[in-house]
Amino acid sequence: MHKNEIQGSKATLNALVDILGKANVLTSARATAPYARGNRFGSGQVLAVLRPGSLVDMWRALQVCVDKDLIVIPQASNTGLTGGSGPGEQDYDREVVIISTMRINQIHLINDAREAVCLAGSKLYELEEVLAPHGREPHSVIGSTSVGASVIGGIANNSGGSQVRKGPAYTEHAIFARVNEDKKVELVNHLGITLGDDPAQVLDRLERGDWTDADVTPPPADSLETEYADHVREIADSPARFNADPKFLYEASGSAGKIMVFAVRTTTFPKDFNTTTFYIGTNDPGELEDLRREVLGADRQLPISGEYLDRTTFDLAEKYGKDTFVGMKYAGSRQLQKMFALKTWANGVFAKLPFFGQTFADTIAQKAFGILPQQLPKRLLNYRDRFEHHLIMEVGVAQKKENEEFLKAFFAEPGRGGGFLVCSEEEAKSAMLQRFGAASAIGRYFNLNREKVGGMVTFDVAIRRDDQDWLEVLPPEIANQLEVSAYYGHFFCHVMHQNHVAKKGVDTVELKNQMTKLLTDRGAAIPAEHNYGRLYDAPPALEEHYKQLDPRNVFNAGVGNTSPRRNWG
Repeated sequence: MHKNEIQGSKATLNALVDILGKANVLTSARATAPYARGNRFGSGQVLAVLRPGSLVDMWRALQVCVDKDLIVIPQASNTGLTGGSGPGEQDYDREVVIISTMRINQIHLINDAREAVCLAGSKLYELEEVLAPHGREPHSVIGSTSVGASVIGGIANNSGGSQVRKGPAYTEHAIFARVNEDKKVELVNHLGITLGDDPAQVLDRLERGDWTDADVTPPPADSLETEYADHVREIADSPARFNADPKFLYEASGSAGKIMVFAVRTTTFPKDFNTTTFYIGTNDPGELEDLRREVLGADRQLPISGEYLDRTTFDLAEKYGKDTFVGMKYAGSRQLQKMFALKTWANGVFAKLPFFGQTFADTIAQKAFGILPQQLPKRLLNYRDRFEHHLIMEVGVAQKKENEEFLKAFFAEPGRGGGFLVCSEEEAKSAMLQRFGAASAIGRYFNLNREKVGGMVTFDVAIRRDDQDWLEVLPPEIANQLEVSAYYGHFFCHVMHQNHVAKKGVDTVELKNQMTKLLTDRGAAIPAEHNYGRLYDAPPALEEHYKQLDPRNVFNAGVGNTSPRRNWG
């Protein structure tokens, strides 16, 4: 770096310190690492990580970054799995800063809690807690909610989650900053709440919830579902939901960090109480597809969720996901997030010490939780032994009887080999925690065996709704390159997470290309809900969407492409 560039960087950092304070402008490699390293993929150098404590400070810091011609990566929880939440290996033509929004997590309920205004760093589990006394719930209530995923992160990435009736996270009501063609920062208020015209005043009032009922536009009609519920029922030759679907791209929705979102206004939903969970097992994936089509085609309320996992995933979660299971069951979302943060910090510290390595904390956690007795109910373990394929189907209280009668009749048909359980409350909770633990278990397996295996090859894929052969069978020349494979996902939506660990010495880039072709040749869409990040090349229509949001390429440059020499999003 030239002398003038060093002086310029120091002047920039001094200006940011004047706004945020020295403690909230992180510059050392150790301090920035938790923000600059991806959850599963991606890492890079940054000039600084900024941690504003108010929306006004966030606005002012952004203006400094734009004035100094920096690349800005907005970041909430950094739970992204494809590298889009942080820097990558692109050959950036400018310095990069991350603006972390996690200190700004206020939530304001409006219109009798039928909607929520969620500020930049608010988390899904926090929204769930705020809504609980009102008998309502957010769009997503399981999965990444438990490890601190943000509301805005879900909307920016069109995350779908487990809820069959609701579809991708989406809103047309947001307040955000963009940089126009003249390189001027603009504040755009499409919240549907009158807050004034001066940006600082608007953002201050927004953070304090300073408005009257007359300032707020009316809410949409109340419902247990969205229009997606009709869409997902169609057995069509296209996926139900995927990241590049233009129906779900609107300003903050699908923005992938190409604007700076200060808050979103989201619909909330009546909460189902006294639900029933059916645990379904079979050795024939075609049998599950028959069941899926009958459930989607029936003239009755859709299930709340339908989560699939195969036996290998069950076993991985039982062995390598026990800390997640126990943490969620006994400590809850807030404490589990702290546990994950502590483990990440400890891995970073021990990685710098001789003889320990970068996964020392994982090793300790694995051994400590491995001492604990079996956590899973006996009936679920029995189904694991009997059946290769598992479906966890949750229904509302009014749908218990009709769904139980349907399942009895379905499995009584000639040639059927599966069965089902009506779960107790303890079994239902354990089943969903086991499914949730699957997501972290494959990563733990890889971390603990990285000296013996190759890299990870992961897919977040939306399968055609009419694909009878929904569960892939890999050809021997590909299967023989894999050490272990885990299949799980949102079954009724045909959205699958297919995670593989390759054998030692395998070229994982070439292997992923081969496996991707197998999926796209079947009409599948990749990615489904984890977004393009720096792992996939965005299609031209999505790239054009990014350019319209960010014509000067200020925000999250390089998102949506895999070329290290290219930094346009």
